[in-house]
Amino acid sequence: MNIPVIGPVWDFFSTYILRQAPWMIGFITMIGYILMKKKWYDVLGGTLKAIIGMLILNVGSGGLTSNFRPILAGLKDRFNLTAAVIDPYYGQNAVTAGVEEQFGAAFSSAVTLLLIAFIVNILLVRFNKITKCRSLFTTGHVQFQQAATAYWLILFALPGLWQGGVKTVPMLIIMSIILGAYWAVGSNLTVKPMQELTDGAGFAIAHQQMFGIRLGYILADKIFGTNGGKRKKEIKKVGDLELPGFFSIFNENMVCTAILMTVFFGIIMVIIGKPFFVAQEKLKEADSFVMYILNTTLNFAVYLAILQLGVRTFVTELTASFQGIADKLLPSSVPGVDCAVCYGFGDANAVTFGFLAGLAGQLVAIIALIIFKSPVLIICGFVPVFFDNATIGLVANEKGGLKACLCIPFLSGLIQVFGSAFIAGWVGMAQYGGYLGMFDWATVWPVITVILKFLSYAGVAVVAILLLALPQIEYMRDPKGYFLITEDYEAYKEYMASKQTSRKRK
Repeated sequence: MNIPVIGPVWDFFSTYILRQAPWMIGFITMIGYILMKKKWYDVLGGTLKAIIGMLILNVGSGGLTSNFRPILAGLKDRFNLTAAVIDPYYGQNAVTAGVEEQFGAAFSSAVTLLLIAFIVNILLVRFNKITKCRSLFTTGHVQFQQAATAYWLILFALPGLWQGGVKTVPMLIIMSIILGAYWAVGSNLTVKPMQELTDGAGFAIAHQQMFGIRLGYILADKIFGTNGGKRKKEIKKVGDLELPGFFSIFNENMVCTAILMTVFFGIIMVIIGKPFFVAQEKLKEADSFVMYILNTTLNFAVYLAILQLGVRTFVTELTASFQGIADKLLPSSVPGVDCAVCYGFGDANAVTFGFLAGLAGQLVAIIALIIFKSPVLIICGFVPVFFDNATIGLVANEKGGLKACLCIPFLSGLIQVFGSAFIAGWVGMAQYGGYLGMFDWATVWPVITVILKFLSYAGVAVVAILLLALPQIEYMRDPKGYFLITEDYEAYKEYMASKQTSRKRK
């Protein structure tokens, strides 16, 4: 029986709910409270707080991005560089411009890919006693960016999916298995780092650096930390810095951020010069360039404070309501949310230190590309350099302290540039001016693309098996604590404390 209303309803849901993070978070919160049988006004209040909190967060993260993108564009213009910008929005624009020209394929199919991959993610979490996947990827805007880039990479690796006459349905099924597994497995890797960072707040990260977060967590503990409690070591964190005299002002997060960003980006803006910003209509010729620099750089601290307010507003509602979903539909699971959510936890100054260390790594890598005359030159975009490295730095600081917070994001910055230069040049995205460029897409996805390119359709099975093996391996390392960490974090802490005691006795 044909039900004509289903199509428009699904189109509305996919356009205005699934791909819009605030409404998706609100929708999940509402469903959770309904399943918990809350009264209607509690459902309404909790849903509105979740939506408003995410909208506040979007203002903060959007302000960070829009405030500094002109500065990065100015660097490109000032030195007459033609290069690919590693940035999700530049990358999405590159896909839009190039996918039809390169492959003769319809870019609209990327939206369908998003929807099917999301269903794959839900199924993997629903049957988590088998798959061991505990996190549902809920950040719709990130999913759309990733679906677009994955669409290009998989078509490049397996051109027969389109040119060989294979129908759209098999093509999207193959793509969805890979992308859906990446979402489920990647966000699952962040469960332990986030539960420890937030003391059991009940969320994972569903963003563009999920493998990077877990790698940073491991390296920080193994190299700079206690190696899981196996060695006694005093870890000096960013917050433990005792700065003499006036340097103590850096202990205040807002002041520290404002000063560091004013010095760092102020120098860059002076190098770019006032005429560029006048030409971009950012200020008038008669305006003070010094005051423009101060207003621009100090707004970094403003938007970061707004972002943290948004986090505090919606996290409580989302995690409380998700318990209803976990109990009824997705047992032992947590929601995967935007990486900016974790900035309200841990040491706030680690966010700034991680970002600056990552930026230093990117600049060193870009200089190396210029020196060695790389055929693809990369321009750092604000989203990868900030959100990747700030997040990794925050986690690294928690496990390994100040040294880890500086060294690991620096390494991340190198990887972002070199990995993006390789994959963007190889698949042809560089000529369209952009690539997604965030940590996982400069590491994990180039590896996936290589496997698919050289193993063809057998590579699909190889990639799926490798991805789905990761939660199984993590589970086998600690079967008792694996689901306990999401079901009852206080009990998990007691369990870990008893393990530490037993280890010391031995």
